[in-house]
Amino acid sequence: MAKGYWIGHVDIEDVAQYQSYVEANTSPFAEFGARFLVRGGNQEPQEGKLRARTVVIEFKDIETARACYASPAYQRAKALRDPVAQADLIIIEGHDGAQP
Repeated sequence: MAKGYWIGHVDIEDVAQYQSYVEANTSPFAEFGARFLVRGGNQEPQEGKLRARTVVIEFKDIETARACYASPAYQRAKALRDPVAQADLIIIEGHDGAQP
């Protein structure tokens, strides 16, 4: 079964307030078994435009990734992020290793 991922690109306008979002998302991420593969770090954009911060979060499957995003606990955390950051986020299914 292919894993599920969140891939986010974020510009943070208020780092102190954004920290409230980080603290609030800890519980839903733990509940849904989220694992950070990328959490900020140095970026070297090669093509196109990106936001300042990139995040990649792995889940056991795409259904779990979707359920985490839709959960009331995550939506409460997101409400803390929305006023202080601009984000682009996709939920995507990973490659299961089979040939196309």
